[in-house]
Amino acid sequence: MTTWTLRRRPGRTLGFLLLVVLSFLVLRRLDWSTLIPLWLRHRKLGLQAKGQNFMLEDSIFWIFGGSIHYFRVPKEYWRDRLLKMKACGLNTLTTYVPWNLHEPERGKFDFSGNLDLEAFVLLAAEIGLWVILRPGPYICSEVDLGGLPSWLLQDSGMKLRTTYKGFTEAVDLYFDHLMSRVVPLQYKHGGPVIAVQVENEYGSYNKDPAYMPYIKKALEDRGIIELLLTSDNKDGLQKGVVHGVLATINLQSQQELQLLSTFLFSVQGIQPKMVMEYWTGWFDSWGGPHNILDSSEVLETVSAIIDSGSSINLYMFHGGTNFGFINGAMHFHEYKSDVTSYDYDAVLTEAGDYTAKYSKLRDFFGSVSGIPLPPPPDLLPKMSYEPVTPSYYLSLWDALKYMEEPIKSEKPINMENLPVNNGNGQAFGYILYETTISSSGILSGLVCDRGQVGVSFLNSWDSVVTRPYGYTVLRILVENRGRVNYGNNIDNQRKGLIGNLYLDNSPLKNFRIYSLDMKKSFFQRFDMDKWSTVPEAPAFPAFFLGGLSVGLSPADTFLKLEGWEKGVVFINGQNLGRYWNIGPQETLYLPGAWLDKGINQVIIFEETMAGPLVQSTDIPYLGRNQYIN
Repeated sequence: MTTWTLRRRPGRTLGFLLLVVLSFLVLRRLDWSTLIPLWLRHRKLGLQAKGQNFMLEDSIFWIFGGSIHYFRVPKEYWRDRLLKMKACGLNTLTTYVPWNLHEPERGKFDFSGNLDLEAFVLLAAEIGLWVILRPGPYICSEVDLGGLPSWLLQDSGMKLRTTYKGFTEAVDLYFDHLMSRVVPLQYKHGGPVIAVQVENEYGSYNKDPAYMPYIKKALEDRGIIELLLTSDNKDGLQKGVVHGVLATINLQSQQELQLLSTFLFSVQGIQPKMVMEYWTGWFDSWGGPHNILDSSEVLETVSAIIDSGSSINLYMFHGGTNFGFINGAMHFHEYKSDVTSYDYDAVLTEAGDYTAKYSKLRDFFGSVSGIPLPPPPDLLPKMSYEPVTPSYYLSLWDALKYMEEPIKSEKPINMENLPVNNGNGQAFGYILYETTISSSGILSGLVCDRGQVGVSFLNSWDSVVTRPYGYTVLRILVENRGRVNYGNNIDNQRKGLIGNLYLDNSPLKNFRIYSLDMKKSFFQRFDMDKWSTVPEAPAFPAFFLGGLSVGLSPADTFLKLEGWEKGVVFINGQNLGRYWNIGPQETLYLPGAWLDKGINQVIIFEETMAGPLVQSTDIPYLGRNQYIN
């Protein structure tokens, strides 16, 4: 075959050059704008900060936002909640992105089901809402470790929220994946995302001046081209400002509004003002009160914020639920873990029902916008079902023989460093330590957060005294009640037994350690032949099994566990979260979307005392009636 070369075919070379010249002349005269889809042609500038106003393209734009976290709401109810947001007169959805849920193991990402971020954002666009995304990597949000994965703590020298190499390498890999999903959702690419927040309330932490510029660059390098924001409360605003990023404020009172607005003007001049988090209520802690904020006060403050010329985001518009073990905790003077409900006394209740706040704010935003609002969707039905009487029982000690072989270690190992989950440790749930002792004595050690030895409890962070009374097998069941999500001690949130456990000041050795994460796969090993009928005097801790009978139309309900003390409820494999008789939460929200027609499996893990049955009610017991708050 003859080989074609330029040297051998000069005529063809000349023809090729003429074609290039002609093509260039034609393309110069071509109107390239005709090649851009019609729906993208007007999307050139995006959301901008110009003087005292936000501008969306060439029009002044007020952000009337509300927060809903997709990971706290059943996917089947996303549309209902977003339609209610639109009907309240809001135009923008804000949501956090929880790293710990999306990357439960290093390099293993989960954006399926209830974690389908893209589906949530696109649904908001379909309904007519813009989106402000808050991707962290740290998000606070009353989520375990502020949304940071617990496997980061396997590194004994880890310095979270800094430019420590072990942290930034993990962030880089996570952002590589996350931003590949987020970039197409941006406004200038045809999506609804008009702004992206850089980290979260870093001014209150402020351990590394290079960290926030690193996060800003990490976003921009991966294709984030929309307006960047920071968000800080009164404790951190002064140190949270980042060059080239618009600062916004978080608050609850009108007094804070004036103070923080004055400071913002002093550091960034005339710029649009925004309250990124106006707290419409507050979260609850186990053993504390149910926090409420009067609806009239909410209306007055929202009105004052708008009158001051500031845009606003309602945190929360709808709080939802800390399903599973995802709740966080606070630890200032003492450790306090957050309850399962994230009702937050928000504009919508935990179950998505209307409140007095909703009615007042809808009237207000309707008057401000001056355009008719869409009608609010009907409430989802609620139902009380027949009580569940557990028929079967399996003590934790009997269940151990059906589990995988325990981990054997000379010393106790904390949750995060257990050699489980492909080397990523254990994130949530319980952990059981077992060893052999030859005498009774004084037992002491550091337990995080709550340990059970027989019927005695070891309180978190304290040395503890108990006497095993000569038992040869010592078992300590430790619960991770939630890692701290805010404050300066997040580096020290390892759970389980921390360091040695001592008997009369002598360290105990040779432990057998069981990982009790209570994922769906955890229960699959308990076939029906493993269960027995409930005895008159059950041994605790224990699992109880029963059935919830549901008719043709499953509806939302609230489980009430009177007579039970402390534990976790699972419905059809879904972890509804923790219950505890110290309150303030008295019921667990059970979405009808998670129920099947017929008999639904109910498993209760109870630590110390079981009641005779589990009731359901169509009204929650959280200090407010969802219909008339």
